[in-house]
Amino acid sequence: MTKGEETRQFIIEKAAPIFNTKGIAATSMSDIMEATKLSKGSMYVHFENKDVLACAAVDHNVKILSSKLENALREGKSAKEQLFAYIDFFSNPINPPVIGGCPLLNFGTEADDTNPIVKEKVNAAIKRGQVLLTSIIEKGIADKEFDSNWNASEFAITLFAMLEGGHLMSRVSGNNDNMKTIEKTLKKIISEKLI
Repeated sequence: MTKGEETRQFIIEKAAPIFNTKGIAATSMSDIMEATKLSKGSMYVHFENKDVLACAAVDHNVKILSSKLENALREGKSAKEQLFAYIDFFSNPINPPVIGGCPLLNFGTEADDTNPIVKEKVNAAIKRGQVLLTSIIEKGIADKEFDSNWNASEFAITLFAMLEGGHLMSRVSGNNDNMKTIEKTLKKIISEKLI
């Protein structure tokens, strides 16, 4: 990395948790300048405006989430273990894997009507998540672990939506009680599909 690339990456790493916690609209360049200790001129050398930096922060937060999730899924040897690991990974919204909470939920909620670029980034990440879950289930079906009549893509959507909804409910209530119920329900459905 060149010095410029290092500085750009440093700014993104400092800005990402701020954007994910405060939101794009509520985050100011002054917030980023305070976190980085860089001048406004230095900031604008690397990012032409806040929106460009926000997009880079969204990408960074999603990358962190994906990387940590991939590590968690490696622990699972069977499809059931991987699905359980996926659920467990998201089961503690009060202490989420990414500072500020789930970036898909945070940025998706904010950007759905206001920022088409961020909206598309979040939509693409959601689709990747659903494809991942579908592939885990399909592998479980191919390995004769799960019932062959199980609709993998439908359950992937259901699992994803329930976890995101549980994340929202838990963050708003300030406890993980709702997520514990969702976690138990999802694991019961998965266990019922075992052959």
